[in-house]
Amino acid sequence: MRLIVILILVFFAAAGVVVGALNAGLVGYDFAFTRVQLPKGAALLAALMLGWLLGGLTAWLGVSLRHRRRMKAGKKPARA
Repeated sequence: MRLIVILILVFFAAAGVVVGALNAGLVGYDFAFTRVQLPKGAALLAALMLGWLLGGLTAWLGVSLRHRRRMKAGKKPARA
């Protein structure tokens, strides 16, 4: 099982390197207070990481709030 996970990670890392190499052009972002220019690969990676972090935070908050409500009601937390 570990070997499969390692192979999948290596595949996606290699795919990321290829995508980054093929998209070396710059992308400009103009925020209200600053301008940022990043390579397309780095911009894609940043967008993916931001989405992953926000999705994980949202899922964690949902589970955490549900757990707090159950604890207030005096119920035992559900086991997975």
